[in-house]
Amino acid sequence: MTPPSKKPIVVFGPSGTGKSTLLKRLFAEYPTDFGFSVSNTTRQPRAGEANGIDYHFLTRDQFLSAIDRKEFIEHAEFSGNMYGTTVQAVKDVADSGRMCILDIDVQGVKSVKNTDLGARFVFVAPPSEEELERRLRSRGTDDEPSILKRLAAAKSELDYGSQEGSCDVKIVNDDLERAYKSLVDFIFEKSL
Repeated sequence: MTPPSKKPIVVFGPSGTGKSTLLKRLFAEYPTDFGFSVSNTTRQPRAGEANGIDYHFLTRDQFLSAIDRKEFIEHAEFSGNMYGTTVQAVKDVADSGRMCILDIDVQGVKSVKNTDLGARFVFVAPPSEEELERRLRSRGTDDEPSILKRLAAAKSELDYGSQEGSCDVKIVNDDLERAYKSLVDFIFEKSL
């Protein structure tokens, strides 16, 4: 099965909704059809990360200069580090013959909507806010202040994702198989 177009797919939703799980499965099942754009960041590389593969690692001055040149589709600052996706990074994926998948936050979604990339938008939602909190806590990767921060951010993301016109499809991830099928059907433009 080949994707119907090379228009980017933007996947967004609160942390803990299963976006990464869905996308890992998509990439495993269709390894030659999709690609992630390589984002830019001002944070230092972690062990094992390579420049140009995991991220384009920039200094703050380089990042700010790229903003001034309007190279970014979206960018944000989180925990003192800047992150962003360039128009060129998305085009590089398309030029490689693959469909670009962007996994970004709501601020990024709004920015992508102001480009000419013709992106399609998928909002991944939890079955409930209570289930989202349970998932975040069961990960065991965040301390209490981080969990509370993620839950606060989730409320605004859920509000945005529920607005008319915020997305092309909303997938409630209450059953992984059903959610994955909905994602694949949307990408390949099958009836939902």
